[in-house]
Amino acid sequence: MKILFIASEVTPFSKTGGLGDVAGALPTALAALGHDVKIVTPRYQDVRNTGHLEPTGQSLVLRFPFGEAGGPVLSARLSERLEVLFLENEAFFGGRKGLYGDGGGEFPDNPRRFAYLCIGALQAAQRLRFFPDIIHLHDWQTGLVPVALRRGFQGTPLARAKCVFTIHNLAYQGHFPKGTMEDLGLPWDLFTPDGVEFYDQVNFLKSGLVFSEALTTVSPTYAREIQTAEQGYGLDGLLRRRSHALTGILNGIDAHEWNPRTDSYLPERYGPDDLGGKAACKRALLERFGLSGDTGAPVFGIVSRLAWQKGVDLLLETLPAALQADLRFVAVGNGDPVLEAGLLALQARFPKQVGVHIGFDPELSHLVEAGSDFFLMPSRYEPCGLNQMYSLRYGTVPIVRATGGLVDTVEGGLDGNGILFESFHRSALLAAIRRALALYADPVRLGDFRGRGMGKDFSWAASARKYESLFASLVAE
Repeated sequence: MKILFIASEVTPFSKTGGLGDVAGALPTALAALGHDVKIVTPRYQDVRNTGHLEPTGQSLVLRFPFGEAGGPVLSARLSERLEVLFLENEAFFGGRKGLYGDGGGEFPDNPRRFAYLCIGALQAAQRLRFFPDIIHLHDWQTGLVPVALRRGFQGTPLARAKCVFTIHNLAYQGHFPKGTMEDLGLPWDLFTPDGVEFYDQVNFLKSGLVFSEALTTVSPTYAREIQTAEQGYGLDGLLRRRSHALTGILNGIDAHEWNPRTDSYLPERYGPDDLGGKAACKRALLERFGLSGDTGAPVFGIVSRLAWQKGVDLLLETLPAALQADLRFVAVGNGDPVLEAGLLALQARFPKQVGVHIGFDPELSHLVEAGSDFFLMPSRYEPCGLNQMYSLRYGTVPIVRATGGLVDTVEGGLDGNGILFESFHRSALLAAIRRALALYADPVRLGDFRGRGMGKDFSWAASARKYESLFASLVAE
């Protein structure tokens, strides 16, 4: 099959979260299965610093009611079957530090920027005579593609493509004022409850959900959760109506980067048959945080975006009571200034037990995964989650709330590989931490938990096969 990916971020070129990881890893896995894959993404300011982009000889000129926009299409050939195409436009993507916004909030021209990505990606494919069987779209930034395909490319070879729209996080929808319709030249007959209208605004994500042939999200449980009022963010009715087209496919992880046998960030490497290196990683972790007085106490770690979704506020409520026991807690992350301040205050209150690093640090993140005994993820909701899979692979027992992809990857119970709790409440999280302490006091049972976790295969190969099957079924229709 020929597959066109369109995504607003693609690792390793651009990333704010899991979307970038998926858009980098899944196309690679599909190309390895023998499919011809092209990815289209913006050339942001940071991408301008890369030295291996080649001109394609094609440039875009798009005409909108707000004016004309255009720029060259550049290429990075990653393998024989995989190419990344970058859309360059100085006004939309150059000279900005953030992808979607900065300290002042979302960029006000985001509707124009991502309309350019949507229509420009289709025009670039047409110019390069790449006529896909499948167009795989990701989150609200690509939501106008199915509309543009139906309204602007009928009668062209592109029109035969089937659109698959993946929801990475339903909470982010791309709501814009209704004047966006005229600004972008969208036909007003689309501005209805059955189209792109959402409470008298334009909703880019809704456009993708309504007009794509198939919908996916990043775990089976999340696919069910977003059809409820609690997690549907106003779109649960639409998703229930389209439930026949909705599939949950669990994200994979980069099994090369996250492998304790080969991880170059670790002071000693290890595997399920020899965990000696994990003890060395624990010592190094405690030393990094100045907590090296007692390596016999259990270490609980987090690596997280510090946000409401991730339940960091629940951690801050719960940890003072938990720290009355003999344990250590280490945290790496950044985000909400209130939550950052809360973690630093916890460290000041328990300086011999708590270590905090505010910021993003890949080496330290790997060390937390390897050196911790338990990894905490008390999320309010979690479409998929990756850190619990990293933890399992590193023999670190995850403690997670039973939601979304956390349920689909972490197995509770006496013969499980992790610890789950149901209620988003301080007492439930505290009880889970106490269960972890009891597990730590039983080295044989702890070793069994670690072994079961390290034996799981979370590579992209299995997920890619499921996407391949979905794509093939659409092409056969």
